[in-house]
Amino acid sequence: MSEVWRYLVAFAVWPGLLGAVPLGWLMLWFMRKLTARLQGRRGPPFLQPFYDVAKLLGKATVVPAGVRRGLFLALPVVSLAAVTAALAILPLPGNPVPALPGDVVLLLYLLEVPVLCEVLAGYVSRSVYGQVSAMREALLSLAYNLPFLVSIIAMAQYVGSFEMQALQAAPYGPVHAVAAAAFLMALPARLKLNPFSIANAEHEIVADAHIEYGGPPLALFKLAHALEIVLLVGLFAVVFVPVTPWPALTAVVYAAAGVALLAGITALAAVTARLRLAQAFRFYWVWGGCASALTVAAVLVL
Repeated sequence: MSEVWRYLVAFAVWPGLLGAVPLGWLMLWFMRKLTARLQGRRGPPFLQPFYDVAKLLGKATVVPAGVRRGLFLALPVVSLAAVTAALAILPLPGNPVPALPGDVVLLLYLLEVPVLCEVLAGYVSRSVYGQVSAMREALLSLAYNLPFLVSIIAMAQYVGSFEMQALQAAPYGPVHAVAAAAFLMALPARLKLNPFSIANAEHEIVADAHIEYGGPPLALFKLAHALEIVLLVGLFAVVFVPVTPWPALTAVVYAAAGVALLAGITALAAVTARLRLAQAFRFYWVWGGCASALTVAAVLVL
């Protein structure tokens, strides 16, 4: 198989669209079902995430008056493409793509594209509620990116390489534990879960930055969010979960780590109330800053 075909397979099949979309729906269902059970409710049926997207795909696309149509429709496409491209270079078991020099940096850049698209979607729509959500998302990203980026960059510095496969193959040590704590601190905010679901606070601003979106464009944003869950859970497994010499066993270990991770952040979201923006910003710059400093110190010392 030529290198071009390897990238096409990784983008379109695994760990790209065809493989990650059902996996993302499964993760969404698991999180919603667990939340319902913790709150004493029955929860959605197994195929509910698929039904939600299928229903949106069957609706007409309505573009608000006075909005730049091209930019309005391009944002969900760019968001989905960026997340899929990031998944394609993630060295999950079965990924046919070889290592890329500096793919850690590329992955971090691609991870920020959906956030930028969310912010732009809120402002492009010209909705007051969308703009408030976009402003909250932009400010919150300045906070949670401190521990998130430090955790990955510190691991690259510790390993001495900016290749994802080098991070994956690094011997497990104390630095992994410290950096993983910083990563986990940022994860609920990146996934817009309580107590950091500030940008999509329905009781305060009706909806999130997608308030003026509907039909297929909104379906693409929903798909991008599902793939982002797969990407972040996969990134945690690749960087912080020990790899085994056997790909099948590694896949099982990654799956178990992913279930535990989703269960933990879902339980946290179910038992906590939403913070105010100032509280979340202060939390990440104080405690996230401490976690980042501790991670950097661990890299330098160990």
